[in-house]
Amino acid sequence: MQTSLSTDLLATPEGREADRILRACVHCGFCTATCPTYQLLGDELDSPRGRIYLIKQMLEGATVSRLTQGHLDRCLSCRSCETTCPSGVEYGRLLDIGRNRLEQRVARPPGQRLARWALRRILPWPGRFTPLLRLGQGLRPLLPPGLRRKVPPRRRETPRPPLRHRRHMLLLEGCAQPGATPNTNAAAARVLDRLGIGLVSPPGQGCCGAVSWHLAAPEEGRAFMRRNIDAWWPVIEEGAEAILINASGCGVMVKEYGHILADDPEYADRARRVSALAKDLSEVLAAEPLEALEARPPAAAVAFHAPCSLQHGQRLTGVVERILERLGFELTDVADAHLCCGSAGTYSLLQPELAGRLRERKLAALQAGAPTLIATANIGCQLYLEGGAEVPVRHWIELVDEALGAGEAPGSDPE
Repeated sequence: MQTSLSTDLLATPEGREADRILRACVHCGFCTATCPTYQLLGDELDSPRGRIYLIKQMLEGATVSRLTQGHLDRCLSCRSCETTCPSGVEYGRLLDIGRNRLEQRVARPPGQRLARWALRRILPWPGRFTPLLRLGQGLRPLLPPGLRRKVPPRRRETPRPPLRHRRHMLLLEGCAQPGATPNTNAAAARVLDRLGIGLVSPPGQGCCGAVSWHLAAPEEGRAFMRRNIDAWWPVIEEGAEAILINASGCGVMVKEYGHILADDPEYADRARRVSALAKDLSEVLAAEPLEALEARPPAAAVAFHAPCSLQHGQRLTGVVERILERLGFELTDVADAHLCCGSAGTYSLLQPELAGRLRERKLAALQAGAPTLIATANIGCQLYLEGGAEVPVRHWIELVDEALGAGEAPGSDPE
């Protein structure tokens, strides 16, 4: 694709990156075949190719409006198009650049500004998110059925093992996960303990930065990244093997710290080191002798939902499925497994109508094989899918934990 970005824009790191990404696109349109919003809406401007044109025109100085913003807002950032693209177009990075630029040029209505501000002020902060979640859970029995399904039931956390191994890894606790699904990290700690690996959770760490970064607040996102690097660095210097991340959406973000902070003279080198150490839980377990664990999984079939952040963002397609099969789990076939469930970080809250249609389609595919439960690898997908599912939805590591007899099924508190 030919471009004519201004000299001033090309003098900036993001301008040069945008120009490089735009020039890689050859207009082939393969991306439209796997784009969830294009499949739903049939509008070229709601496809990756159409959005690339909109971003190109904006960066070249064309007039933009709320219509442009609407088309970019409707993108899920699922990166399915990147998996499909034969030219290697880094669409997700281009989209972030375009959204940040557009946010500076087009004012949002007050209601949208308030919603996005509230999400950035609540979701990344466990001390704010968890108390509000507990309030909603306390009122859950009194809520109408439709609203009740949107509030996840309270889950109990089971104990973690003590640190007792020479091998150790850092654990990103997450921001929403400790309050909403606290047993996920505990289950991971118990399974890894059986493999001779301890997990360290250093004080001072927090949100990975994804909420702010994808809501066009890049400096706020970078502040979260720097905070984590500062918190993690002493443990990295002590020999931590990896930074373990149980939420695949957070994993994508941490793996991009090195790129995002590449021009930060104080943090660039450490950010690259952090990104190199970042591992999804499935990457860690896939390299371990799992057969020696002697798992005893239930005979009932499980449907696995592969989050977009796992299969498209981190390119770890099929890794979790192979782990579960190695341990003896029976998995059902899931049609169109590459398509998004509609959660997509804050997308389900900001674009509820489109997200709802995507969830309905995804649940139909997941439940077609009559599984007893659905497993996934990302807290956002887990919470969103369970709001409409007919069977329980859980993180896959909890199933492994129970199959090893390492922990009791945590269940949920009664309503």
